[in-house]
Amino acid sequence: MNTFEIAGRAIGPGHPCYIIAELSANHGHKLENALALIRIAKESGADAIKLQTYRADTLTIDCDAEPFMIGHGTAWEGRRLYDLYKEAFLPWEWHEALFEEAKSLGIHCFSSPFDNSAVDLLEKLGTPAYKIASFELVDHGLIARCAVTGKPMIMSTGMASEEEIAEAVQVARNNGCKQLALLKCVSAYPAPVEEMNLSTINDLSLRHACPAGLSDHTLGTTIPVAATMLGATIIEKHFTLKRSEGGPDSHFSLEPDEFASMVHSVRDAQASIGTPSYEITPSQEASRQFRRSLFAVKDIAAGEKLTLENIRSIRPGHGLAPKHLNEILGKKATQPIAFGTPLDWQLFE
Repeated sequence: MNTFEIAGRAIGPGHPCYIIAELSANHGHKLENALALIRIAKESGADAIKLQTYRADTLTIDCDAEPFMIGHGTAWEGRRLYDLYKEAFLPWEWHEALFEEAKSLGIHCFSSPFDNSAVDLLEKLGTPAYKIASFELVDHGLIARCAVTGKPMIMSTGMASEEEIAEAVQVARNNGCKQLALLKCVSAYPAPVEEMNLSTINDLSLRHACPAGLSDHTLGTTIPVAATMLGATIIEKHFTLKRSEGGPDSHFSLEPDEFASMVHSVRDAQASIGTPSYEITPSQEASRQFRRSLFAVKDIAAGEKLTLENIRSIRPGHGLAPKHLNEILGKKATQPIAFGTPLDWQLFE
């Protein structure tokens, strides 16, 4: 399974990196914001827009007990889980309009479902693929429900052990998923650069015989570009209209110009990889004239010996290669050689 497809778009080695713009909670509970983000994703060169389909009640319960309070170490420290998800969720009644907008623009739209009712909704909307979020990788029932649809699946692996990843892959394949991709992910918001371990991307692909990529929560655009150079075939990144407007995910999301810059850099990075080659590229041909070569730097009379005083290695590159200098020192000129003449074998004995 070196490649797979979403709505006819081939994804994997040898194909353009598939770039997913993660809308997440950056809609600010305004439909016009969500629609604008889809348009911007398309204008920025993204291949897909990804939603998240849940309600607070499908993720947790409305409870004030200590386990339902967010502890130390995240940007949401001290908040109730229920309140966070109530703020962040994408209203289900918007989904149809968002899918239609994406379709009209020619950009893929799919979602991360968080329970079976979300899968039912996305099936009615004709979603072309499913994304399993890192936190749901241990939910084998949800993975199986997505897999039985026969749609392509992308699964993020943040927080998961080798065993948990292998189990999730097996559940997906046992339930009919024939097109699968895995994303390296560090589920911290933002994620520290030094914890990324991007070499895991290729390892995921080799271990599980599927395309692999990166779901990125670092700040900036450096890490997606680095991941591309290391073989990532999918890049997923959160984006927002404006970080200063706030929201649960805005602090680690890219603004439109940043997202467009990332897309451009990822495309350039992938284009630069190429194949092992020592051929002189067409763009370098004109520069060859600026290499060094052997020239007469004084007028040399016929019969006069060539010395370090009258010949030198200088630019441009129209004469003999500098490697021949010691070979021709001491030879006699067969004809007068004018100052500034590029040397060739016919000029001396």
